Amino acid sequence: MGLIKMAVAGAAGYALYKYATRENGQEVYAGGAPVRDAGPEAMQTPPNRWSKTDQAIDESFPASDPPSTY
Repeated sequence: MGLIKMAVAGAAGYALYKYATRENGQEVYAGGAPVRDAGPEAMQTPPNRWSKTDQAIDESFPASDPPSTY
């Protein structure tokens, strides 16, 4: 019986925690800043030249794996 009470109390605590820390429809990213879309058209100051390799690198950032186009 004590185990059931602890499980109910834990579930209620978790539900209260999730309710208290919910977001108002805004997505939060690492560092709190939104992530931009890949590609030069999403940049504030796009480069003069943009290759397929540049595109692959930009799409994979900040992943640790290099793009497969090398």
